[in-house]
Amino acid sequence: MATLLYRLAHWSVRNSKKVIIGGVGILLALAVLALAMGPAFSDDLSMPGLKSQNAIEVLNKEFANPQGDGGKTRMVIKAPDQETLSSETAQAVIQKSLKEIAEDTQVKSVVGPYENHSLSANKTIAYIDVTYKTPAGEVTDESREHITDVADAMRFSGWKAELSGEAFVQMKILGPSEVIGVLIAFVVLAITFSSFLLGVLPIATAAVGLGVGLLGMMIGSNIVDIQSVALSLAAMLGLAVGIDYALFIVSRFRQQLAEGYERSESIAIANATAGSSVVFAAITVIIGLAGLSVVQIPFLTAMGLSGAFVVFVTMLTSIIMIPAVLAAFGERISASSGNRWLKPRKRANHESNRWGRFVTRKPLIMVIAGVILLGTIALPFLHIELGLPDDGQKPTEKTERRAYDLLAEGYGPGFHSPLVVLARADGEGNFLENVSNVAKEMGTLPNVGSMSPAIPGPSGKLALINIIPATGPHDVKTKELVQSIRDQAPEILKKNHVELMVTGTSAVNIDISQKLNEALPKFCLVIVGLALVLLMVVFRSLLVPLKAVLGFILSLAATLGFSVFVIQDGHMGSMFGFYGTGTVLNFMPIIVVGILFGLAMDYEVFLVSRMREEYKKTGDAKKAVLAGMGHSGSVVTAAGLIMISVFTGFMLAEDPIIKSMGFALAFGILFDAFVVRMIIVPATMTLMGKSAWYLPKWLDRILPNLDIEGEAVMEKLKHPDSGVEKKESLQFSSKPNFE
Repeated sequence: MATLLYRLAHWSVRNSKKVIIGGVGILLALAVLALAMGPAFSDDLSMPGLKSQNAIEVLNKEFANPQGDGGKTRMVIKAPDQETLSSETAQAVIQKSLKEIAEDTQVKSVVGPYENHSLSANKTIAYIDVTYKTPAGEVTDESREHITDVADAMRFSGWKAELSGEAFVQMKILGPSEVIGVLIAFVVLAITFSSFLLGVLPIATAAVGLGVGLLGMMIGSNIVDIQSVALSLAAMLGLAVGIDYALFIVSRFRQQLAEGYERSESIAIANATAGSSVVFAAITVIIGLAGLSVVQIPFLTAMGLSGAFVVFVTMLTSIIMIPAVLAAFGERISASSGNRWLKPRKRANHESNRWGRFVTRKPLIMVIAGVILLGTIALPFLHIELGLPDDGQKPTEKTERRAYDLLAEGYGPGFHSPLVVLARADGEGNFLENVSNVAKEMGTLPNVGSMSPAIPGPSGKLALINIIPATGPHDVKTKELVQSIRDQAPEILKKNHVELMVTGTSAVNIDISQKLNEALPKFCLVIVGLALVLLMVVFRSLLVPLKAVLGFILSLAATLGFSVFVIQDGHMGSMFGFYGTGTVLNFMPIIVVGILFGLAMDYEVFLVSRMREEYKKTGDAKKAVLAGMGHSGSVVTAAGLIMISVFTGFMLAEDPIIKSMGFALAFGILFDAFVVRMIIVPATMTLMGKSAWYLPKWLDRILPNLDIEGEAVMEKLKHPDSGVEKKESLQFSSKPNFE
């Protein structure tokens, strides 16, 4: 692999202008095509085969939706103090508002509180339902501004009027908050390289690769189902790894220049060594993401494969465009102007590396301290509850959050967790009488807040019963109510000849979470198994892969534990933009496993490959650890800071799904890069000594040699007689000769 990347770099150097123009040209061509086709992303996060999903299909067949597929907005209103909605004055204000809403030509229907019977018990709170002629995703900004103006007019009159609903609350795939992460990444790069130019270069090349990948996803969304949240996930990941990959290659290039190699040769060596690590690191991320297809959940498969595609494109951009850009900038990039962190150590034993010396001085204490720290952070994971975030976790400055609170005030917290029970005839007898008996039995169950009379369907063999629990969507008692109805269903079927099916938002979330919980162990086994094999091939060791996987499991547990502590338990929530307690995003654990696995192996490869390179030269295990920390420790630190910066930008997003994933990944990198890789890994490697590099000879012969350290290239760059490395004397040729 290293030899191929060495030759590829020389080709990119020779054709630097063509490579740069070609990369930008591909980006522009895809942009034109994507704009012509338009995006067609889906918001469907359903899973076929779930009990609640099957019930929805039965429901849709029996009870047709008279409003069709039009997007819906709900305006929640509350009368001024000392007034009720039944007064003539209030009715006049409401009728005026209904007429103003209907003036929007895109509105299909407006149903007021007196028609939908939504007056609260004290007649102070109600809601207006607005249906548009187009689906929610196609409702225009003008329509949203129009209904916002109506709400503002009511507020001006002393009313409370807040808006929610899929047509009003639009998911922002990419927003200004993400730019903050990029700016922080630029600052880290500029400080690391002590160069404005080198601070921009990794971001620019990452932007090209990310642009090509995201535009490819937009075009692909017209062919296959890709969820809109997948675009945000891919953008988050592609930007972070793209900047990191450029950082690793450029920093190695600077080191080769400092050692006296000619410029084009330094570029080629950097691509052969750091570039090999980049390719392998990208492969681990791609495996982690593509592995999501193992769980056989359509939207997760689409998210994983689209994310893997963006990472693949970013990796290709790194190993092809970065050598060309480094060649094009010529003398503007030198070794002398760089930050001292990235300069090669003068001492052969690398004992000037203070952090490495500190960690390896008392390795057992460092390992124990790191494990105790992450283990303590991981403890809340033991009571994790999964679900989907809602408007109740948004800041009170948002109108949808205020609408959420008004609905809970007027109708109780259970209004946000409605259950729909379908009763289907199964046998002889009076169906409506049987359903009435069933409804009475369900009414005696704990936590039932209210229940509507059974609504018979057109076929006469199906009835619908709406149940409002006494507790909210994130309360364990709501989940227990769903389970209680399902547990009694067999007995009810036997006694009353009525089959019960439970659906509704809460039931769907419960089923999805259960399905994901069942899929997670299988997915983890596949990921861990592949990691052990790949790392064994790379490091030619039995213990190093095992240590790497155990470290990943530790950082993963800490990540999920801290997510529970903040998001679910509500500690420090407002500090990170979570303004209400709730469940952890149900597909976040499996997404975090896939992504964090790849990124953790990135840092493992970049750090430990330099240790192995030094160990093969000296045979001194402790010196190898110090060399790895000296060469790659500061680069891994900078890479970790960049990753955290990018993910923090997404953590600041408004959408709670994107916010949750950004939060988990930011802290996942914090725990893995700075605790596991920079403390536990070097300390453990010191404790293991030479045994860390043990591999049976028979296994060594079987395993292929990927040579990610570029040993073959470096050996062939040595003079065959004296063994002195070719540096300034090695001239660039159009066809590098390794013979």
